[in-house]
Formats: sequence, C-alpha cells, structure tokens
Amino acid sequence: MSDIPLYKVSIAGDEAVGKTSLIRRYCEGKFESSRVATIGVDFQTKVVELPTGAVKLSIWDMAGQARFEVVRTGMYRGSRAAALVFDLSNSATLEHLPAWCAEAQTNAKGTKLLVVGNKLDLASARGVGKAFADSIGAQYVETSAQSAEGVAELFTALALLAAG
Repeated sequence: MSDIPLYKVSIAGDEAVGKTSLIRRYCEGKFESSRVATIGVDFQTKVVELPTGAVKLSIWDMAGQARFEVVRTGMYRGSRAAALVFDLSNSATLEHLPAWCAEAQTNAKGTKLLVVGNKLDLASARGVGKAFADSIGAQYVETSAQSAEGVAELFTALALLAAG
C-alpha cells in the first residue's frame, strides 16, 4: 500500500459553500445538514482509483472565513491541485472566486485548478460558473454534497489533475 503515490489537494472557497460537506460525503459517505465552521484547516485522506492506477489524496479543507487567511497561506504549500468551490444558490460566492484563485496560485505555485459549483440541489440555474472556469483555463463541475451528485467526479478530476 505504501507504493501508492500521495498527492496533496486543497479545497478553497467562502465559508458555508459546502467544502467540508463535499469532503465528508466523499471520504465518509455522510451528509450532515448543519455543520460547525472549520477552524483554520482540516484534512482527510482517501485512495482514488484512476485508469492508470490508485493514488492517495491528502485533501486539505481550507477555512473560508477571512480571519483565517494568514493560517491558510502556508497550508497551500505542496498542493498539486485545488478546487475553488462556490455555492450555486449564492452568487456572491461566485464573485469571490477570483480572490480564491489568486490565493491558491500565490501560495501553491503551479497548482492546477478546478472550479466547483456546489449545492446543485438548491440551485435555480446550472452552468453559472463555467465562464469563470474557462477564463482561468480550469475544468468546471457541479455537485451536491446532500445528494452526492457529482461528488465522486469532483475528486476523480482533482486526482487526475494532481497526478498529471
């Protein structure tokens, strides 16, 4: 098992966009409708099966509150890929993605990006983040941590970016 490559990936975005819920849904198969905000950073690991073989992801959950920015900056170090998550039912969180993109790229040079529209179960429109993803040359996926729609695809895409 130790010969499985380990890749660090970061999950970033405003508070309450569902970053922790996405990670818990993927790693533990659970969804909790109410969660306590992440303090600073948290992480979990999960083996992902890719067509080229298994990889292990170290998934770093970045706290979205502005007061944790100073803590987050060092936590990006070593990330090979980052998911920039916004809430499909809250347009302000999409408007903040350029700042999250800059933070990730500044603190993890060369990290590959993925844009994630979460809370598909609450959204009135689809595809609203695609233009931003295209503008930064990133793939775009939509997910629902509640229903699990798109969650496996999100982490497979992150694993492929990290391994590539």
